Amino acid sequence: MEIYLSIGAVLALGIGLAHSYLGERYVLIRLLRRSNLPHLFGSDDFTKRTLRFVWHALTIAWWGLGAVMVVYAASQVDQPGRMALAVVSLIFLVTAAITLIHTRGRHLSWVVFLAIAVLCWLGSQ
Repeated sequence: MEIYLSIGAVLALGIGLAHSYLGERYVLIRLLRRSNLPHLFGSDDFTKRTLRFVWHALTIAWWGLGAVMVVYAASQVDQPGRMALAVVSLIFLVTAAITLIHTRGRHLSWVVFLAIAVLCWLGSQ
């Protein structure tokens, strides 16, 4: 069981790293160069900082869920732990489904999210 959780945690770390690095390199830099962003609180500076923060906050959330898997991989999983892992699995499953549907399967991150969901579910059994 711990091997499933460990692999799932490594995938969560990896997808977070890819998301932050590739997002900065290919999405955020181009987006933040635009001159027609909304002016929140008087300028577009707040908008740009908020977009960057939210982008990377998602990575931190995935790492946090991966950390939950690491904690349970290193210990005996009791009933509340199984429930927590089921919730983590469901989060990644919903993320996979939304990504698959929204991008019509073109963004292959849904495969990784689905793998994490399955591994986490198996690790909770």
